[in-house]
Amino acid sequence: MESRKIAGALGAEITGIDLRKKLDASQAAEVRKALLDHQVIFLRDQDLSPQQFLDFAHAMGTPIEYPFVKGLDGFPQIIEVKKLENERVNFGGIWHSDTTYLEEPPMGSMLLSREIPPYGGDTLFANQYLAYEALSDTMKRLLDGLVGISTSAKADVSKTREDRMKSDGKQEAPRNYIAEHPIVRTHPETGRKALYVNVAHTAGIKGMTEQESAPLLSFLFEHQVKPEFTCRFMWTKNAIAFWDNRCAMHNPVNDYHGHRRVMHRITLKGDRPR
Repeated sequence: MESRKIAGALGAEITGIDLRKKLDASQAAEVRKALLDHQVIFLRDQDLSPQQFLDFAHAMGTPIEYPFVKGLDGFPQIIEVKKLENERVNFGGIWHSDTTYLEEPPMGSMLLSREIPPYGGDTLFANQYLAYEALSDTMKRLLDGLVGISTSAKADVSKTREDRMKSDGKQEAPRNYIAEHPIVRTHPETGRKALYVNVAHTAGIKGMTEQESAPLLSFLFEHQVKPEFTCRFMWTKNAIAFWDNRCAMHNPVNDYHGHRRVMHRITLKGDRPR
């Protein structure tokens, strides 16, 4: 197995591994180390069945179900992330960390490309270690101990789910999830500090009025996605992106109207941010 960085901030392509065969313990540990080193890793030419994709996920962690969209028949932990030719809004098309409105947000997520448009549809990623480390000491002291309030109901992200809720939504009525997490979290495996707010889900700061929290959050939302903290992945068919949701954000670019893009996604169980 070899890894090659794709940008200065984060991201590496992994070669020399065939996920159609189950990973042994040493291979799995090597892939997990690459994830911790690079925050997001990419593996191309992985023509996997749903079971093989799920086997890879089990080697990396514990797959869990997504709260709003039902999974594939027989594989409830695998959802389709898709935008059809007639649709204008892409699923999750805004900078975010996955489901931070849960008490235990996911450790990571992985996407497997099934159908890709002839152009566009890239995904951006942003390193939240670097975003935190670039702040002034005064700002770091200000943020220390602050708690962000995350919700699943912010309008800008809710509308990105509407098409999938109509076609693939779970039968039970959608609920609004709310959770509180530190604005700066410490990664449980690396011990590094990372910004843990995002424009899709963070709606306020505990103990502050909306007028007080809005300017600070607005600054952080803009700061944390500066180009020097990011990488960009150009998809090919049967490629996998696997990112660490505890220290990286992502944003799927919506620039392929009139074309279909279909991905399979698995989310991995995380822990309560601290």
